[in-house]
Amino acid sequence: MRHDRLPDGFGVRIDPRVRTYSGGRLLVGGTPTRLLRLAPEAAAMIGDGYLEVTDPASARVARRLLDSGVANPRPRLLPALEDVTVIVPVHNHTAELNRLLSALRGHSVIVVDDGSDKPVRIPDSRGSRCRVTVLRRDRRQGAAAARNIGLRAAATEFVAFLDPDVVPRAGWLEVMLGHFSDPKVALVAPRILAMDPDSTLLARYEHTRGSLHRGRRESAVQAHGPVPYVPSSALLVRRHALLAEGGFDESMPAGGDIDLCWRLDRAGWRLRYEPAARVAHSNPVTLRKWFAHKVVHGTGVAPLGQRHAGMAAPLSMPIWTAVTAMLLATMSGWGVFGGLLTLIATLFRLRRVFAGLDNPTRVAAIYMARGFSGGVWRLASALCRHYWPVTLLGMLCSRRIRHIAITLAMADGLADWFMHREPGCLDPTRYIACKRVEDVAYGTGLWWGALRTRNAAALRPTLPPN
Repeated sequence: MRHDRLPDGFGVRIDPRVRTYSGGRLLVGGTPTRLLRLAPEAAAMIGDGYLEVTDPASARVARRLLDSGVANPRPRLLPALEDVTVIVPVHNHTAELNRLLSALRGHSVIVVDDGSDKPVRIPDSRGSRCRVTVLRRDRRQGAAAARNIGLRAAATEFVAFLDPDVVPRAGWLEVMLGHFSDPKVALVAPRILAMDPDSTLLARYEHTRGSLHRGRRESAVQAHGPVPYVPSSALLVRRHALLAEGGFDESMPAGGDIDLCWRLDRAGWRLRYEPAARVAHSNPVTLRKWFAHKVVHGTGVAPLGQRHAGMAAPLSMPIWTAVTAMLLATMSGWGVFGGLLTLIATLFRLRRVFAGLDNPTRVAAIYMARGFSGGVWRLASALCRHYWPVTLLGMLCSRRIRHIAITLAMADGLADWFMHREPGCLDPTRYIACKRVEDVAYGTGLWWGALRTRNAAALRPTLPPN
């Protein structure tokens, strides 16, 4: 059994999206949104939103805040860089490998040659930059198998996995290593950005909204959270935690990184996404390769659904949100009336939850509106992405559905652009065009994977009661 107490000096900072009431004794936020009640002594420890662990009592409060998702870690201790081995699986990417090794000065590196046509050779001059060991497999077995070979060969406490087509930026490892001063943390991932974001239209889009991009906000990695998984292109893991879970699943050609995250989470480990650590990634330069990559990504949903029941659903939203949306979508008098009744019933139910606050009706109305708007956004996104064949069929059969679908596609695209826009990003028109093409590719892979595995559950949405 591992020791889970946070060390002295470890800090936690209340997430800026969390709202506090009653002098800091009531916190509303986290993922999913919850009401967290603190004892007056615990609230006094937090003060201006920051808590430093100094004794067992503050360690317990800090742990509760972290596990509830209302606070983010601020570690101070840093494991030694010598405790990290970098593992690079490679197959016929010699130029990219040399570029990566030149950025790994002073690190211990294990290169796993996964059946390359020409065996990987590391020039002796590389030795002054990083210590490289090459493990050769004569037959290609896939990136997951290559990572597992390197994992078993490493002897350090931590292992960093880097694909040959990435290049880490300065300080990437130090920023992530601090998180492991929390003994519950098993995996930390950096922010992955386009290596040359101004080169092509697709590169500019991927820099802002690529499938490897997890956003600008730090977050815990949870199945139904804002960061449901992190890609395996760049990871830092606690070696014995990954070995205990059997490493990467070598039977999954797609979705193996998602499977790994969910297995570690189910085992009780904590996973973090740290956008302050940055890694550059070479993106596909042609539309054909880019589209194919998105299709492959979608095919991984069906195998994930078989391994993790209910967690890989394309759409998850509360029953009251789904019922209200369907009633209002009828655009009939009775439909609007039924939708309003559902919202009023939800408001009174939430008011009981927030009964301890000064103005429970106002707070309940705010969070009901946020929940409904978020649910409608997820529904619109799913209709354009996961269920686009169904949406297209409806558009061909009904003029009203066609108008609604076009409106949803434009509104969803604009909202997505507004949420993820950055200096120098694409204009809304080209951004929406790229987003819709990506959605078609991913949805194609989703349906193809479900048909190939005969797993209709991969297409089924989930409707939790709350």
